[in-house]
Amino acid sequence: MKKSIANISSAVLLLMAMGAGAAESEGERLFKTYCWGCHHQTATAFGPSFRTIANHRDKATMMAMMTDPEATSKVLGYRRNSMPAFNDLNASQKEALADYIMQFKDNK
Repeated sequence: MKKSIANISSAVLLLMAMGAGAAESEGERLFKTYCWGCHHQTATAFGPSFRTIANHRDKATMMAMMTDPEATSKVLGYRRNSMPAFNDLNASQKEALADYIMQFKDNK
């Protein structure tokens, strides 16, 4: 009896841990919806990787790029811009996305 209770307890803990790890953050969900076509987390695609962005920009700059990419890209020194503005995202969604991107910053 004790062994079966221990097995059940272990199974419940394992399922809880799997569920917790499977939870997708809002930032990750937004990435998959809006960014995946041009950006990848650690590899360069059409646009820079999130690792590159996180290592060279702060959250405010990322959010500005989501809001007004044409003007922000000029400030960053780019001659042209191909990123669209994400006008359908509100400020908290842009912040969640910037927080998700910052997770890829190298630890120094």
